[in-house]
Amino acid sequence: MLNPQSPTADRVAQLSWVLFAIAAIVFVIVIALLILGIVRARRIEPHAGELVTRTDDRRVISIVLLAGAVAPAVILFGVMTWSITITNAAAARDTPLVIEVTGHQWWWQINYPHENFVTANEIHIPVGQPVTLKLMSADVNHSFWVPELSPKLDLIPGQTNTLNLEADQAGTYRGQCAEYCGIQHAHMAFLVVADAPDTYARWVTQEQQPATTPSSDAVREGEQTFIQSACVYCHTVRGTSAAGTLGPDLTHLASRQMIGAGVLANTPGNLAGWIVNSQAIKPGNLMPAMELDPKQLQAILAYLQSLE
Repeated sequence: MLNPQSPTADRVAQLSWVLFAIAAIVFVIVIALLILGIVRARRIEPHAGELVTRTDDRRVISIVLLAGAVAPAVILFGVMTWSITITNAAAARDTPLVIEVTGHQWWWQINYPHENFVTANEIHIPVGQPVTLKLMSADVNHSFWVPELSPKLDLIPGQTNTLNLEADQAGTYRGQCAEYCGIQHAHMAFLVVADAPDTYARWVTQEQQPATTPSSDAVREGEQTFIQSACVYCHTVRGTSAAGTLGPDLTHLASRQMIGAGVLANTPGNLAGWIVNSQAIKPGNLMPAMELDPKQLQAILAYLQSLE
């Protein structure tokens, strides 16, 4: 969050440093007053049987009201106003590129409505171009947060919140759900990939295509095994009869960097482990353990790895 890579994130970082400075100043003042009080108390020796009035009561009350109520109220009101301004600025502009993000327990569905394709857990945006995110939830409250690019914004069932997202330079930025949403809240991550405009255009063209036609006997066998398995009830692979909507769209799974919403790198070994028993990796997710023999597993794995 303190390494901002967008105009909005830069404003959030500035606010964070101001809050840190205020907290540091208050800490120093409180410690200084505490030390002063201890030193003064040691210097004053009350007469036996008498109470010593050290300061005027009205003066003490005035100081307490000013330092303990008025000043904090003014400072906090100013900081709150600044924070609201940042949040409103992040959600204020309409842009040509709109991306719909839906939070699920525990993964992210990414829909590009104008480009007419759906992906999961990985958002691609063009560098230097603000995009509008429409944030929704399919179940419970979630919160969308990319520390280097944006402030947090909640996803609330039955409501659509909007957020502008922009990256100053190409790169991959990690995002995270920032609202406790269940047992796998900590494992509900995603990536924002900021591409150069021409790279982004090529990626969109690729994502718009249906699944790659199997080019070998092994991949064709894998496709048939996949279609005949329970996978098709939960997952979509465009261009095939698999049209499930409970889980992530797998049409271009092999091109994604991570699986399981950021739990594992997208490697053959990790993918095989996830297919066989995702509950051992991410307990509580909605994908059941798959009863596959070694031959079926290798066939499905070969097919999924071909979906680039």
